[in-house]
Amino acid sequence: MNLEERFEKEIVPELQENLDISNILAVPRPKKVVVNMGIGEAKDDKDLLEEARRELAQITGQVPNVRRAKHSEAGWGITKGDPIGLAVTLRGTRMWSFLDKIVKAALPRVRDFQGVKKTAFDGHGNYSLGFKDHTIFPEMDADEVDRSKGLQVTIVTSTESDQEGYALLSALGFPFIEEES
Repeated sequence: MNLEERFEKEIVPELQENLDISNILAVPRPKKVVVNMGIGEAKDDKDLLEEARRELAQITGQVPNVRRAKHSEAGWGITKGDPIGLAVTLRGTRMWSFLDKIVKAALPRVRDFQGVKKTAFDGHGNYSLGFKDHTIFPEMDADEVDRSKGLQVTIVTSTESDQEGYALLSALGFPFIEEES
């Protein structure tokens, strides 16, 4: 049973009971996952842009959009219109398979992994998670990658509450660090 099926059959009733929600449609759900990769050096190295685009497409299963600088920033050597990042928005089946991949494959491959922090919620139930090295994803072969690239994953949920967002992601299998009191 994949994560989406498990969510509907097992997790939704569990969340409904634990959060004391009477309406099944009010149970928090993931709405979308946004994956960003910053590549500011791509303005000088066009091969880096294509390499990062190809690798992010491999990881997510979807072609990324190029993000360009909205303003010039002399301190960073960036002019308006320079490519500075890539982004992918995943919904539906791709979102569910990516969430499953994060929990079951990517996080366990992080070196010295202790768990994810509860403090990364944004105050509206959405969660952001950063990875320093994109080769933790199973599609990437570390021997074939020229340079390591970081990426950020934001999970947007249907709730406005960090507590409900935490309950949702915990039920999906995210290994949160238990805070010491």
